[in-house]
Amino acid sequence: MKRYTHQTRFLFAVDCIIFGFDGQELKLLVIQRGFEPFKGQWSLVGGFVQEEESAEEAAQRVLKKLTGLDGVYMDQLHAFTEKDRDTVERTVSIAYSALIDIQKYKQQLSDDYHPVWFPINHLPDLIFDHSRMVELAKEKLRYKAALHPLLFELLPVKFTIPQLQSLYESVYDVVFDKGNFSRKVLSTGLLVKQKDKDKLNSKKGAFYFKLDAKKYNANFNAFLNFVPKPDALKSVKQ
Repeated sequence: MKRYTHQTRFLFAVDCIIFGFDGQELKLLVIQRGFEPFKGQWSLVGGFVQEEESAEEAAQRVLKKLTGLDGVYMDQLHAFTEKDRDTVERTVSIAYSALIDIQKYKQQLSDDYHPVWFPINHLPDLIFDHSRMVELAKEKLRYKAALHPLLFELLPVKFTIPQLQSLYESVYDVVFDKGNFSRKVLSTGLLVKQKDKDKLNSKKGAFYFKLDAKKYNANFNAFLNFVPKPDALKSVKQ
C-alpha cells in the first residue's frame, strides 16, 4: 500500500463518556485503567482505533469489551488533539457520549475492568485530559436538556415531580425551588397525572405522572425556556 511521504504518524483513540440515571441521580461510568501509564487509576472507557475499523466501530467495541455494555447509541462529542495530552506518545482522541437508564443496562455490566458508576458531581481524579472531556460533555448535555425534554426518557414509566427534579438538579448541579420547578414542568403539558401516589418517600405522598408520548414527540423541538440560561445556573437557585 502506498503511503504519504514526509508525514508524521500518531495514534488514534476513542473515549466513551457514558452518563446514566439510577432513579435518584446522574452518574458517570468509569473503569480502572488496565495498562501503564497510570495502571489501576480511574479512566473513561477508551481504547485505540484499529486499522480496519471506523472510530464509531472502535467506540462500540471498546465499550463492550471493557464494560459489557452493548447496543448503546453514542453521539460524537469532540476531537481532542493537543500534542501533549498523552504522556507516552502523540495520540488524538475522538470522544463519544451517551445518556442511558442504568436499570435497563444493569445486567450487561461486566466486572472485568472494575467499572463503577460515580455521581456526576462527585467524580474521582481521572487520567490525562479525561476530566476536561467530561466537563465538555456535561456542558453539551445541559444545553440539550434545556432545549429538549430528553431527560424524561431516563425516568420509569411512572414517576413523581420530586424524582424529575432530582434528575435536573443532578444534571445542572443546582437546587431548584420546588414550587417553581413543579409549575414550570407542569406548564409544558407533557405530563399526565395519575391517581396513585408514591408513599414510600414522603408521609404525604407524591402523585405519579406519566409522559404523554404523543405530545412529547410533537413538541420535542419546542421545549424552549424550561431551563433558562443553563450556562449561568451553577450555584444559582431558580
